Amino acid sequence: MDPTYPLVATMVVSLVLYQVNQRRASPLIAIFNRWLRWWIFGFGAAKIIVDMTATGRPYWVWALTCLLAYLLLETAYRWLEIKALSLSPIPLFPRFAINASGEEWPTHRQFLKTRDWLRQEGFHAVQSLKAEIAPSIYLRMSVYQDVSNRLRIQVLFLPQPNGNIVMCASLSSLTVGGLRYVTDNLFLPFAGFYPENWLVDRSPWRRTLPALLKRHRTRLEQETDPLLDWDIEPLADLNAQQQSLEQVNTELGFLWPHHQREEHGKMTVEARYRVWKEIWLLNYFGRSVRYY
Repeated sequence: MDPTYPLVATMVVSLVLYQVNQRRASPLIAIFNRWLRWWIFGFGAAKIIVDMTATGRPYWVWALTCLLAYLLLETAYRWLEIKALSLSPIPLFPRFAINASGEEWPTHRQFLKTRDWLRQEGFHAVQSLKAEIAPSIYLRMSVYQDVSNRLRIQVLFLPQPNGNIVMCASLSSLTVGGLRYVTDNLFLPFAGFYPENWLVDRSPWRRTLPALLKRHRTRLEQETDPLLDWDIEPLADLNAQQQSLEQVNTELGFLWPHHQREEHGKMTVEARYRVWKEIWLLNYFGRSVRYY
């Protein structure tokens, strides 16, 4: 069977999905499209090689070779990207500040529907925060709590290179015994270590807030200790979290000590490998590696 027509059809589908995702910024569509691009490259390059050379090797051998070549090329690119991030001034654990600009929720229909849903479910806004992750590029966050003040929802708006914004969420609860339950759908790689009292469940495939809330409450049902009220404001708690994460990851060898970062960058070699592995799993399977 001539692979030309299936390849052309797959290319058209990939282009359409790319255009659709320019507006929707869906991580799930992006995952599917990455698989399509990988197959297009592998089978397309093999088709070109077979048509232009007379090696005598069958088409499927060249296709497999080209698929592996794509994997190696992307691996090299990701390693360079991670190294550049490690050497850059971009903070891995940025500090947050009060967002007084009034730009809390982007004027996107789906985002505004989520805000209305939060209000209908009895959640009230507590604070609006932002963190500068690059010059003039901000990570924005709106923090909500339920009526009991025992469940805190952080709604994050992540800027994308193409100008789009992706919405993620992180749900947190504290127990009397000192445990912190965290349930989020972040698709950004972390790959580091969490403090010992954190119980983190990352679910990148759960893109809706109702599904994420259901997952979080299911986890809390298994906890025998009562929950604590949130008596610390989000800004102080969030910056304390960032400081704790940086300290833990420095102590456990994920980050270089501060006095060595100018020479080596922020991440150790092991950390770069772990970040690469998590990027690959998130990009192609929507899975996050569990490091505890």
